[in-house]
Amino acid sequence: MLDWLTTEAFAVAGVATTWAELLGFATGVLNVWLVARQHIANWALGIANVLLLMVLFWTAGLYADAGLQLVYVALGGYGWYHWIFGGERRGRLTVSRTGRGGWLGLASVGVLLTAGLWALLDRATDSAVPLADALTTALSLLATYGQTRKLVESWWLWIAADLIYIPLYAYKGLWLTGGLYLVFLGLCVLGLRAWRADLLSADRDPTPVPPGPAPAAA
Repeated sequence: MLDWLTTEAFAVAGVATTWAELLGFATGVLNVWLVARQHIANWALGIANVLLLMVLFWTAGLYADAGLQLVYVALGGYGWYHWIFGGERRGRLTVSRTGRGGWLGLASVGVLLTAGLWALLDRATDSAVPLADALTTALSLLATYGQTRKLVESWWLWIAADLIYIPLYAYKGLWLTGGLYLVFLGLCVLGLRAWRADLLSADRDPTPVPPGPAPAAA
């Protein structure tokens, strides 16, 4: 199976595209579209997508991105569970905002992750782009965590990551994957708008408070 995934599906301008990259493109687009629609099936499809991308990234020498896919599998399972049971009273999870404390925590973790991965990739691997690889890995992890919690700002983190991923994959000769992340960028903008609309709708129509008992007659 692995041998087939790494074989050429077709070539564009002399650059080969493997089956792993082609299937990763298809499942990736559908997955982000499902996330934007808050459809629970996105988690199962997302797990399949990251396993395909793990094969692709490892063969391209993007080791942090390859290792990241294993973390995505764990986050996919967590997100799947949390979207079903993570809301109030163990009900459906709804879209929410990231608080000031949440942003501080995300920023701190992001800086530590980027610095640690950069040092690791620079010293222990032959990665040609250790800083870009580390930064996109950190942004992707934080964005995925935000989506497991349905935090609307997670889309901004994905947008930032995509703006780095697109030229990075073009530099590595992964033209179809670079095109995939260009599509992802557009879907992230649509997802951000959809989640913000859902959030604004909830702000305008808060859950009504049940009436209390009628006052006793004098």
